[in-house]
Amino acid sequence: MPAEIHFKMGKINKIGVLTSGGDAPGMNAAIRAVVRTAIYHGREVIGIRQGYTGMINSDFLPLVSTSVSDILQKGGTILKSSRCEEFRTPEGRKKAYDNLKSAGIDGLVVIGGDGSFTGARLFCEEFDIPIVGVPGTIDNDIYGTDYTIGYDTALNTVIQAVDKIRDTASSLDRMFFVEVMGAEAGFIALYSGIATGAEAIIIPEVKGEGRDLKKLLFEGNRRKKSSNIIIVAEGDEDGGAFAWAEKFKKEFPDLDIRVTVLGHLQRGGSPTATDRVNASRLGSAAVEALLDDQKSVMVGLQNDEIVLVPFSKAIKLHKDVNRELLNLAGILSI
Repeated sequence: MPAEIHFKMGKINKIGVLTSGGDAPGMNAAIRAVVRTAIYHGREVIGIRQGYTGMINSDFLPLVSTSVSDILQKGGTILKSSRCEEFRTPEGRKKAYDNLKSAGIDGLVVIGGDGSFTGARLFCEEFDIPIVGVPGTIDNDIYGTDYTIGYDTALNTVIQAVDKIRDTASSLDRMFFVEVMGAEAGFIALYSGIATGAEAIIIPEVKGEGRDLKKLLFEGNRRKKSSNIIIVAEGDEDGGAFAWAEKFKKEFPDLDIRVTVLGHLQRGGSPTATDRVNASRLGSAAVEALLDDQKSVMVGLQNDEIVLVPFSKAIKLHKDVNRELLNLAGILSI
């Protein structure tokens, strides 16, 4: 929607915004965009701290333009986040709804992943409150959008770390198994593996013969290298980087094998320009979708264009990795 359009005052006059689930760099940029777009259109904004927990505990604070000054470059989320078991119960959701109504909140922007959207969809159905989701997860695994907030920053964090690991691997002729985030999806592993020249990439989406690491590394025309980097997604069915390393140590006792788990390092840090800009676009689009009477939808990016995706599709449908990139990774590892 063109930014110059002003929506008439209607049933959405006070917008609540929250961040839920795992934090991701760029969430603050999205919060900032929600606040300032709402103000631009003459609406009030209420920040909800600690995600759905804050809805249940009435942890609300009014947000004005200066409330979101100087946060664009910061990682994490100024509204904090949590995973709320009480919100999974009908009683918890009823309490949250009553608190929203008491605060005069007419609509919600929920910034989070598929778990957050699952709760949002159910809440919207039970209480008919308009909710628009903004995809915020470093895993980039939400159906219906090419991009999720935090993915680009996390990817660059992994690349920087693996580049440094290869320096020591090359110096000492070592094999490193590097575990990256991706509990159910291999987007970070696949893209970082290609970007760092990994000799092998192990992701949940590839099974069977495609997981024969011995064949990948030592057969055919694979050349002997001074270092070998194997990127492993944490959701790997064989147990992650430590399990693969132990398996290889038993089969190849002469190899000097090490393991590095990057862990929550990938969630932190100042967001990249891509995350700042796209998070701003999505946050603003979420407000305009609410004011356009949309509900139970996620704003996403497809081919660099803003799209609206029903929660039902974003939650239930599976987003697959790019199979052409998988083939490319195999070719380039020769």
